[in-house]
Order: sequence, then C-alpha cells, then structure tokens
Amino acid sequence: MIYESVGYDEMFSAEGAPRTACEPFVTRLQEIPDAELRNRQQAAELNLHNMGITFNVYGHEDGTEKVWPFDLLPRIIDSDEWQRVEQGLKQRIHALNLFVSDIYNEQHILRDGIVPRELLQSAKTYREQMAGFKPPQGVWCHISGVDLIRHADGTIYVLEDNLRCPSGVSYVLENREVMKRAFAKVFEGMSVVPVEEYPEQLLQTMLECAPPHVSDPTAVVLTPGIYNSAYFEHTFLAQQMGVELVQGSDLIVDNGYVYMRTTKGVQRVDVIYRRIDDDFLDPKCFREDSCLGVAGLIDAYRRGNVTLANAPGTGVADDKAVYAYVPQIIKYYLGEDAILSNVPTYICSDESQRDYVIHHLDELVVKPTNESGGYGILMGPQASQAERDEYVELIKANPRNYIAQPMLQLSTVPTLVEDKLEPRHVDLRPFVLCGKDIYVMPGGLTRVALRRGSMVVNSSQGGGSKDTWVLRSDGPHSVGNHNAHVENGSSNA
Repeated sequence: MIYESVGYDEMFSAEGAPRTACEPFVTRLQEIPDAELRNRQQAAELNLHNMGITFNVYGHEDGTEKVWPFDLLPRIIDSDEWQRVEQGLKQRIHALNLFVSDIYNEQHILRDGIVPRELLQSAKTYREQMAGFKPPQGVWCHISGVDLIRHADGTIYVLEDNLRCPSGVSYVLENREVMKRAFAKVFEGMSVVPVEEYPEQLLQTMLECAPPHVSDPTAVVLTPGIYNSAYFEHTFLAQQMGVELVQGSDLIVDNGYVYMRTTKGVQRVDVIYRRIDDDFLDPKCFREDSCLGVAGLIDAYRRGNVTLANAPGTGVADDKAVYAYVPQIIKYYLGEDAILSNVPTYICSDESQRDYVIHHLDELVVKPTNESGGYGILMGPQASQAERDEYVELIKANPRNYIAQPMLQLSTVPTLVEDKLEPRHVDLRPFVLCGKDIYVMPGGLTRVALRRGSMVVNSSQGGGSKDTWVLRSDGPHSVGNHNAHVENGSSNA
C-alpha cells in the first residue's frame, strides 16, 4: 500500500508510519487486496442506494436527489484527544446558551462592552420577537453542530457554530450501519464507541425541555416537506425516535395550544423539533407569505404551552461575525479560557480590520456572515484577480456581511480513489444535545472533499463523508458521558 500524505494526515505521521490509534486498523487494511477493497466500496455504495440514503441539491444539472457520497476508510480519533474535544464542546455550548439568553433578556454582555451592541442589532438572525422570553430549562440551543478542523500544525480549531437547524446526524448513523455491513472483518473488535443511542438521547433532550406543566409530553418533527435538502434526515430521525413527522398543514393552534391533526381527531403537541427556518415558522409573526409554518405558533410558544427546538433567534449566536467573540463570551460567562480555539477572524464591519482584509485578499478566505453550505465563499489564494476585485466591492458595499480568515490547510484522511488511496481534506461536525445535561455524540460527521486539492467539504459542493471512529480508552474512564459498551461489528454485520 503506497500512500503519500500532504500536510497533517489523521492516519499517518509525516514519516509515513501509522499513528498509534490507527495501527490496528492499518494492519488489517494492509491484509486486504486492492481489488477486494474496491469491491467493498462498491458494496457500501450499493447499500446506500438500496437504503434510500439521499440528499437534495437545489438547481443541480443532474437532478435534485442524490445518493449520499461515502468513503469506506474511516477517520479514527483516540480517546484522549476526544475527551478534550468533548469538554471543549460542552463548554462552548454552555456559554452560547447563556449568551443567547442574555441577549434576549438582560443584555449584560452588551452593557459591559464585551460584544459590540451594533454587531447584535445589525445581525440578520436577531429576532426581536424573542425579547424577554426564557424557554423551559433555559435552553435555547437544544441541538448544535459545531464544525471542527485540524490545521497542518496539528491544532484543532472551531471553524463555525451551527445553532439553528444543523443537519447531517442521520448520515453519521447510517455511515456506521453501512460500515458494519460492508467492512465487517475490519470493523470487528476495534473498540469503537457506538453512536446508535443518539435518537434516544435526542428524544430525551426534547422531552426534558417540554413545558413544565406537562406530565406526558408529545413530541413531533416539523419538516418543510419532501423538497427540502435534508428531508431524508427528517424522516429518519422521526422514525428512529418513534414520533410523528408533520408539516405545517398538519398542525393548528387553538386557544394558545398546538394540536396535531390525526385520523382520530386532534392531539396536543408539546415539543416540536423544527427543521424550518425562523422566517417560515409562523406567518403571523415572521414572513406573512409563509405556507410552511403554523399560524399562531410563536404566540403559543411565548405563552409557555409548547417547546420549539431549537428556539427561534438562536441564529444570532452562529452569525460568523459573532463567532469571532466566542472566546470572550466563554470567558465572560464561565470565567474560563476556551478549550477549543477559534480560527483567527477579521470582521469587515471594523474599519481597520476591513482595510487589512482588502489589502490581503490573496492570503485570506472571505465568508458571508449568514450563508451556509459553502456558498458565497472566496478562496483568496486560489481566486483570480478579477474575482478578488469583485469581492472588494462587495465588502465595501456591505461590510457587516463579511468576515475573513487565513486559509488553513485542512488535515487529510486516506480516501479510496479508483483502486488506490489518496489524501483528501476533511472536517468534523460533532453533534451536541443540551437539555438538563449536555451530551456530545462520540465522533460526528466527517465530511471529505472528494475532489483532489479541494478544501470545500460540503455535500452541496461535491463533498462526501466517512465513518468517524472514536476509540474507547482501555482505562477506567470511558469516552462520552454515558456507559458505552464496546461495539463489535460481528454482532451487527
């Protein structure tokens, strides 16, 4: 097996030796003929197709629905490193929940000048309708997806926070199932922490945050419908949790309570895992032309008669300009230094930082503050002069809408390209649940840039994914905040 990595590789050191946590896997991998490895990859792809694991890409010339791209070789994380990541994620989500609550209530952090008031007032995702509101358990961000990257020097950074409707967790679960089917001999006995309990943890989190006066709460998943890019995930999670999947037309609000239409009449709904953006949740409160939401929903929510996960208005904390202040936010609310570092970030609404960005565009990545999916990004070092000139004008016209960061070189993981292994850049999106406690799913969604040299891992931009293995420690402290058993592929493959 010949493999030449560039920069920091997750599986091999610069000298080409397997990293300690990866040695058992590499040993098994070397015993598999190249032709057999390719057959296993094809089997995995066939499994994905037969299981109907898809995603939608709007406006793609080949059609909207696509089979989820998956690479057979996993990303492996040792237990010691994962424990640090897990602690950092819990710290971050705890602080961001306190921040969102403060922003919509006392606003201490603004009065103390830690975060500029004008930055919040100009945020597109700030919802004045939520002012003065406090949700059950004080939880605003029930489900979060935090994107992590590793730079060439080995440092792990938080690239961005996703606190509105983060997607991708269904693919984590299905990637594991496909791996156990297609790669059972390699997977067996590898002491990989299981991920299958996530739907149960998600349901528990939602029910914990139900209105306090409800003794036996009913939860549903609210989807915008079959044409949404993450519709597969909506149906999958509803099925796995054993709750109803509904659209806005299935729900009504009467006398301040939310009800679901059923064949046996109406049934009260107490918790809604909403996969609809704020703007479309309630035509009486947000966009009047929305046909996706439920009229009167926000009134019922503000009365305390239903819980929305995530709460409307949480997007103010994943604004990419606000992201630049998260280390200060953690220090302010928790009195601690951030365990996980931010990528250095320039805020273009600040005049001096904007001037620096404009004069160093050939070194920086420019991002819109509220776009997602990899859209609207300028990779300065790879862009033409004409493209950089265009972005100078965009930044000058609307500086609040842009931030810039140095172009970090994402770490790589061996990826099967035809019949050989090649390095491909990856990131990682762990999923964090916040109810009475904070739960971090072990591992998360490793997204891989399947195009040679590309740093864009989003599925909408041609990326794929890998199974993420968090290895269990042999010591007395298990990974995660649960009593995980060691997963063995032989019983499930």
